Amino acid sequence: MKNFNQYIGLLCLCLGLWACDNKTEIEPVQNSDTMAKGADVSWITEMEASGIQFYNNAGVTMDGMKLLKSLGMDAIRLRVWVNPENGWCNKEDLLVKARRAQHLGMRLMIDFHYSDSWADPGQQTKPAAWTNLSFDGLKNAVAQHSREILQLLKDNGITPEWVQVGNETGNGMLWEEGKASVSMANYAALNNAGYDAVKEVFPTTKVIVHVHNGYDNSLFRWLFDGLKDNGGKWDVIGMSLYPSKDNWEERNAACISNINDMQNRYGKEVMLCEVGMSWDEADVAERWLTALLQSLRNDTNEKVLGVFYWEPLAYGGWNGYTLGAFDDSGRPTKVFNAFK
Repeated sequence: MKNFNQYIGLLCLCLGLWACDNKTEIEPVQNSDTMAKGADVSWITEMEASGIQFYNNAGVTMDGMKLLKSLGMDAIRLRVWVNPENGWCNKEDLLVKARRAQHLGMRLMIDFHYSDSWADPGQQTKPAAWTNLSFDGLKNAVAQHSREILQLLKDNGITPEWVQVGNETGNGMLWEEGKASVSMANYAALNNAGYDAVKEVFPTTKVIVHVHNGYDNSLFRWLFDGLKDNGGKWDVIGMSLYPSKDNWEERNAACISNINDMQNRYGKEVMLCEVGMSWDEADVAERWLTALLQSLRNDTNEKVLGVFYWEPLAYGGWNGYTLGAFDDSGRPTKVFNAFK
């Protein structure tokens, strides 16, 4: 924790001084109708505090976010946990990273996990402080936490373009009470608590319900039919897509089909909130992502808001993750050519 607090404090000070001295150089955040080309960089401050550096293709050290922007990225996605054990991805860490994205003129997505750690298809664990709450207490906690985080951003002049109410909630969130396969009504109520809180602070921000396996149409129909039948609210349908070198063409086709079905069935826009492929399959990854982006532009009625690569800066076995887009020397792979 000491390492986290020292790093965040120093970074906040540096950013504050930089902003004061360079007000005319801060670029405005781009809020356009063009398809976002984004990256989740939630690990960046923790990696930097561990001494990890990032390099351009010439081997020159660069700030990670600036490097991604130079590679064609224009949007940043950041997760937030409620009370993480080591501090990373809490509200203070989130603010530091969101400020950096804002200074670079990058669009912003906030990803609420509603947990103290990872929330995903295999785990949607309630924060420790919420463990003994009643169901009404859980709804209030979701709303209060969402408002607190977003108000912090608003107070610092930062407006996210998109907010995820939950992360990969294909079976709901805040288990067991909010498990969709147990009670879709409960999940819808928790989702709506988050949705309403977002709109209270940022009325024009688009709220995303994010589900894994973007190629699985039956999963999406089940989840969003269930939400609709129980009064669930959402603006955007979010998807994850992680194909392998052997099935990417099949998965791309199934994902495009699912996107079109979601648009026709619910009349909503779609966002690919997470995509990735093994860093050491860069040639295949470049072909896969190039084909995917072309299909999104040509075959989905221009209703896809963007594509976010998940933690492309992670390299060298960081936290055991291998689906980034940098090689073992800390330089970007060929996959970024697809974004250009």
